[in-house]
Amino acid sequence: MMSCKEAVRLMSEGMDRDLAGGERFALRLHTLLCVGCHNYRQQLTFLRQACQQQVAADDATPPLAPPPA
Repeated sequence: MMSCKEAVRLMSEGMDRDLAGGERFALRLHTLLCVGCHNYRQQLTFLRQACQQQVAADDATPPLAPPPA
């Protein structure tokens, strides 16, 4: 079985690239059996979504007008 260290590495890499089928399967199996890694993956997903929402909100907010002189 995959180690937690390897699972964490693959979770991080999976945020930036598509994992190969074997990697995806091994990671899925590991997170089904390991509560700690399952929770870590949920937290990682939550943080990524929160950051993406904040960036989208920042992009949608018009810049502040400079103070009158």
